[in-house]
Order: sequence, then C-alpha cells, then structure tokens
Amino acid sequence: MSETPTITPTAQDEELDAAAIETGRLLFAHECRFVAGAATTSIIPDPDRDEIAFAGRSNVGKSSLVNALTGRKTLARTSQTPGRTQQINFFLLDEKFYLVDLPGYGYAKVSKEKVAAWTEVVNRYLRGRPTLRRLYLLIDARHGPKPPDRELMTMLDKAAVSYQVVLTKTDKARPEELKRAVAATQKELNTHTAAHPFILVTSARTGAGVEEMRARIASLAELTGMEKG
Repeated sequence: MSETPTITPTAQDEELDAAAIETGRLLFAHECRFVAGAATTSIIPDPDRDEIAFAGRSNVGKSSLVNALTGRKTLARTSQTPGRTQQINFFLLDEKFYLVDLPGYGYAKVSKEKVAAWTEVVNRYLRGRPTLRRLYLLIDARHGPKPPDRELMTMLDKAAVSYQVVLTKTDKARPEELKRAVAATQKELNTHTAAHPFILVTSARTGAGVEEMRARIASLAELTGMEKG
C-alpha cells in the first residue's frame, strides 16, 4: 500500500499550527465513554450538549475512525459485516459533548423494513437536532461519492445541516485513485450549499489525517462554545 499523499487545503481553509494540533490531542486524551444507543427517536438523549456526528455508507469505516480519534480500539464496535451499526450511538467526550456514530446506509443484511426504520430515525435526528454542530460525511477514498452519498448530501442541504466530507481508507487507495476521488468529491461539493469546502483525508489504520481531524473538531468546539461541563 502507498502512503497517503499530501492534499493541499483549499483557499478557504487555514493551515494548522502545532498549537492547534496539541489542542486537539489534549481534547481527545480525555475520557470518552458510550452513553446511549438509540434505535428509535424516543430514546435519543436530550439535546443538552453540543454534538459532532459521523455518517457514511455501510463499511466506510465510521466506527474505526471514532476509535482512532479517541485512541481507543474498542470504543465503537467495528465489524467486517456491513450494516453492523444498527442504532445511533452516543459517546460522551470529556463530559462536554457527544460524538455520534450514525448507522451506515446503502447496504445491510437485514429486512427492508428495518432499513427503512433506521433511515427514518436518522433523518429525524439530522433534521431536528439543534445541538448538532457538524456532521462528518465519510466517503471511501477508493470510490468517491456514490448515489446514497448524494442523496444524503441533498437532504442535508435542504435541512441546512452543516457537513464536511472525510475521505477514509486512504491507505488502500493508490495515489492516482486518491487524486481522482478528491477531485470528483470537490467538484460535487461545489454544488452543495451546506457542505464545508475543505475535504479531510484520513486513514484509521495508519493514523493519517487523524491529528488534523482532532484539531478541526477542537477548533469547532471552541467556536461553538462546547465548554459545557
């Protein structure tokens, strides 16, 4: 496998310095614990803290990225079987804000009725969560955006939910594949009003981009006042 090439940030994004990286490291060094798993909207925790959510197609690596960010191997359950995450999982970081792992979409070895039920719960969460500060939309770097990703992006635009694309599994992509994925994704983002213009490039296996993503989340926490305890 090749190393992840450096992707130059867009003009709208600021370069990170050592202090920002350290702030991110310190934030994610704090305790992070599972607090709730919601299969229905009735048991979703009260919106008493700000939240950062992670969404993406099944088997895109959401749980692996949450584990990499928090430095814990088993905080979020991972599986080789697509569709393993069947509820909205809430993790409380530093007693300040939630990391929210949403069920994967696009594939699952369960009934269509259950998939429809998950989709409804996720849509209601995304449309009506006032404490959701940003959603990270994970896309496999080997493939770029797929129709289910585009459907979600359109829904997020309509709901005015701020989201940022994160390319995952970059260690499995050849350099030319990654460049194509970045270019294709950037082209699509230019047509979506709720999308952040800067793409994050990560690998949970090698740790590429993880420090940067921690710093971005820490910066967002400071900007939105996530200092609640």
